[in-house]
Amino acid sequence: MKRMYLALLASACWLGLGFPHAAANEAEFVTDPVVLHPDQSAAPPAPAPVRLASADRPNMGGGFIEFLFGDRQGQDYQEGQPYRQQPAYQPLPSYQQPSYRQPMVYQAPMMPPQAMGQPMMGEPARPAFDPKYEKQLVEYDGKEHAGTIVIDTPNKFLYLVEGNGKALRYGIGVGRPGFAWSGIKTISAKKEWPDWTPPAEMLQRRPDLPRHMEGGPQNPLGARAMYLGSTLYRIHGSNEPWTIGTNVSSGCIRMRNEDVIDLYGRVNVGTKVVVI
Repeated sequence: MKRMYLALLASACWLGLGFPHAAANEAEFVTDPVVLHPDQSAAPPAPAPVRLASADRPNMGGGFIEFLFGDRQGQDYQEGQPYRQQPAYQPLPSYQQPSYRQPMVYQAPMMPPQAMGQPMMGEPARPAFDPKYEKQLVEYDGKEHAGTIVIDTPNKFLYLVEGNGKALRYGIGVGRPGFAWSGIKTISAKKEWPDWTPPAEMLQRRPDLPRHMEGGPQNPLGARAMYLGSTLYRIHGSNEPWTIGTNVSSGCIRMRNEDVIDLYGRVNVGTKVVVI
């Protein structure tokens, strides 16, 4: 009997201690009833903020992927900024093949006007060149062999014998009275645009002349010179074509620059020169 009493007492203690704890746990899940006053009505609860999934979606890379997979049709998304339309695609300029130049054709350099005997601006007009002194192929019945140069001093002509009764004839200027000469020489040297050093005899007559002059268009020896033996005489060019056909030099044989260039290319050192 005593044991039964003790068991009942223990059960009562256990029930009494456990009930408040269960009630506390139940209170966590039961919402307190809303108490309404006579002059108030129940206000609906405020809606919870709705977050759009698209707003949290990051930009998918420069607009192009956004254009393919997004819902903004090519607009760049930035938080708090208006959408911007991507610029239209601009094709790069097409590659153009380079235009290749035509191969350059070599042209001989033009000599300046003064080398051709043409007056410079402000200079007085010069006498016209007599056409009979132009280079031309003529009949030749002399006894000299082909390749020989014959200088006809009285008639102001130089012949380059071609053979078969033909010769090339050029107009020349010859020595002034007292400076003419005759004889047989050979070409001992050839020079292009030669320098000029006046001999002592000439400097005595013309002390105003330079002691030395570099080759060039202003040089009295012109574009080419062919030296005759060991003498001071030369067949040379001139920038004074109006003197062709006259007695003008100190014994040298003058030719137009274009004519002396032509003759220079046709003869060699050792060529026989007959002056009559």
